[in-house]
Amino acid sequence: MITFDPASLRGRVASLDDEIAAPGFWDEPRRAGKVSAERAKVARELELFDRLAVEIGDLPGMLELAEEEPDLAPEVAETVARARAEIDALQEAALFNGEYDGGPAVVQVTSGAGGTDAQDWAEMLLRMYLRWAEQRGFKAQLIEATEGEEAGLKSATFTLTGDNAYGVICAEKGVHRLVRLSPFDKDHRRHTAFASLTAAPWIDDDVEVEIDEKDLRIDTYRSQGAGGQHVNKTDSAVRITHMPSGLVVQCQNERSQQQNRAVAMRVLKSRLLELEIKRRDAEVAKARGEAQDISFGSQIRSYVLHPYTMVNDHRTGRKDGNAAGVLDGGVDPFIRTFLLSRATGEPTS
Repeated sequence: MITFDPASLRGRVASLDDEIAAPGFWDEPRRAGKVSAERAKVARELELFDRLAVEIGDLPGMLELAEEEPDLAPEVAETVARARAEIDALQEAALFNGEYDGGPAVVQVTSGAGGTDAQDWAEMLLRMYLRWAEQRGFKAQLIEATEGEEAGLKSATFTLTGDNAYGVICAEKGVHRLVRLSPFDKDHRRHTAFASLTAAPWIDDDVEVEIDEKDLRIDTYRSQGAGGQHVNKTDSAVRITHMPSGLVVQCQNERSQQQNRAVAMRVLKSRLLELEIKRRDAEVAKARGEAQDISFGSQIRSYVLHPYTMVNDHRTGRKDGNAAGVLDGGVDPFIRTFLLSRATGEPTS
């Protein structure tokens, strides 16, 4: 059962207030910033809870008035809808208790099988998640975007900042499948294309992740992006290959080679940390005798645009016939259904 515990959160706020009031708190700016950010986040959740409690308490009286004065019905319906949305937000907030869930994320979209269609699909996915981030109130900042040979993107990387950003975007990790009439096929036949999304905690520079400089191959190049919505041209783009893991990261949006290298190294540390988290989770699952996921890279969701329109999440069974709305950023219902399903161990379509 998923519960929101306001008493525990009020205790946490009091504890954080004591920490902030302690002598020398601001002597360590980075740590102070983390504590202050947590305090603000918990306070926002409590404020939402308190406002919701007042709205729910007022509802019986509003319903009685609406029976006597039908003109009040739209206002009551709006209050109910707002209360439901706020309950959903509180329930979602209670789902995140991982070490990095509450923090920012670094997200990568990569084209897969399907040639030019897959690269176009990767660009469509990037747009979908940037629109989703904007609608949700997250801040998304593009780090790099590598264009495809004919159209679309080979890959794109962005950071995502907001309450529980990493915990939320983890619900979207995996392969996404598109079925449509290809605009790149002269005979306009139906094609299937794949693109993947990966996410890692966007860790601070001072977080220690062991990296041997001898294991790195660092290349510099001139960005060939088209600018505008994708990239800003620079002469100092940096690509770092971590040879033991095969991870490749790059950055091309900063003004100098040094800045691009620093951001690329931070992305690499984040990706290596994510690999370590996966390794630990696999060991825990094995110790518990849980079934291991042997289909890494299999699709989590299909977006069918022909011969009918339907978005289908293969993990939860949730479907939505408004594919255009989903591709315009409307992925929150899928995210919420998956998070609830994972938390309860039951399908929640």
